Amino acid sequence: MPETNSTLSKHSVSQIFSAWATRLQIGAIPTEVQMTLSNALLDYVGLCVAARNLDYVHAMIAACSAPGNCTVIGHANPVDVASAALINGTAAHGEDYDDTFEGTPVHTGAVVIPAVLAVSEKFNLSGQNSLRGIAVGTELMCRMALVAPTGVHRAGFHPTAVIGAMGAAAAVSAALGSTKQEMTDAIGIAGSFASGVIEYLAEGSWTKRLHAGWAAQSGIRAALLGREKFMGPRTIMEGEHGFFFGFSSPSIPNDYTKVTDNLGKVWHAASIAFKPYACGTMTQPFIDCAIKLVRQGVSPDDISSISCKVGEGTVHRLWEPLAEKRNPSTAYSAKFSVPYCIAAGIIDEAAGLAQFTDNRVTDLEILKLANRVSYKIDHENEYPANYSGHLIAKLKNGGVKEIEQPHMRGGSREPLLREELIEKFYANVKFGGWPKSTAKRLLGFCEAFKETNELKGLSSFRSEKP
Repeated sequence: MPETNSTLSKHSVSQIFSAWATRLQIGAIPTEVQMTLSNALLDYVGLCVAARNLDYVHAMIAACSAPGNCTVIGHANPVDVASAALINGTAAHGEDYDDTFEGTPVHTGAVVIPAVLAVSEKFNLSGQNSLRGIAVGTELMCRMALVAPTGVHRAGFHPTAVIGAMGAAAAVSAALGSTKQEMTDAIGIAGSFASGVIEYLAEGSWTKRLHAGWAAQSGIRAALLGREKFMGPRTIMEGEHGFFFGFSSPSIPNDYTKVTDNLGKVWHAASIAFKPYACGTMTQPFIDCAIKLVRQGVSPDDISSISCKVGEGTVHRLWEPLAEKRNPSTAYSAKFSVPYCIAAGIIDEAAGLAQFTDNRVTDLEILKLANRVSYKIDHENEYPANYSGHLIAKLKNGGVKEIEQPHMRGGSREPLLREELIEKFYANVKFGGWPKSTAKRLLGFCEAFKETNELKGLSSFRSEKP
């Protein structure tokens, strides 16, 4: 149940969170949380490099750059603090290969890390201050995602975009050493900066790609305003006209204790998930099912039809409109199509960056199979508490194969090993055109991040031709 009005009249949700966050010391962040955030940093920088030559990143640079002293990873010219956060966040989230949270899908790394790194470069912050900011912002985003599970999506908004602005504001405030009042104001201000609708789903347009970057730069502006005593509403989350009133469906009850309870004792940041596949979060277990099917000896030509059991909350993003999902109009649209992802998983036994190119998504063999994939709502499905996959393949010889994946691989129930994340990092850097020597140097930067006095070393990763 939500907190009582009498409690909130004394201390609002954002005040309670800010009081904890501004007292947090680096030594109080558990080792497992610090390790998860180190993995998130490695995943983030690899994805920035992977996307550096892609068209949407070049469009962002051309349209949204202003001179400054902050790094756009993989690009020669330094830019101002807001542009760096916007462009890097867009690059990191652009291929939908970045970290996610299982309680309700929200991408933390592509929001809080570019915001904190940009501010750290501008103000010469230490690695420890930066890590503290990343921890605070990640924790707030995860906790806000749990207040009204599925509610933000149902209202037509992208949780990463709207929750992200407030997470980035808290992250930057913590990195800068802001006071409780300054962070509370920053979070309140960020509520008015939050934006990001999910109409990109209609035809695979690019707007989702910029949501993480937009949230990152919005959080920076909110945190800097808060530092200058610009006032924001302390009841931004729970207020009568607050965040969850505006950005969440009224059909889902709001439990604000998810933000305020057990701060420092329970770290949701420790359980963020890392994707093995370069596509939407809830498609991942279905790809595992597809690959399992092939490894049981089933070929694409053997399959008459595939029916999937799915959570009702995933249908409007991953299954409908079904004609678009079976025949994605863009490579980006294919990332949010379970029919396409299953078909690619069966035919390629993979769903990496190479499976989501303009050429690959027009492959007739994949599309033919995707058009034989359908869904049925399973009212017993645990979504959003758990992301699972379940498909039933009817074979042309009359046989039936039923495959299940009980959880998201890479998530809290089956985390990826550090070695697997390093392998993913090297593959992403290679995709971006950098040699192994530069990749090793970037890996070293990430591994030494916490002990760095100033993050000026990030500037050595600007060059187009390292």
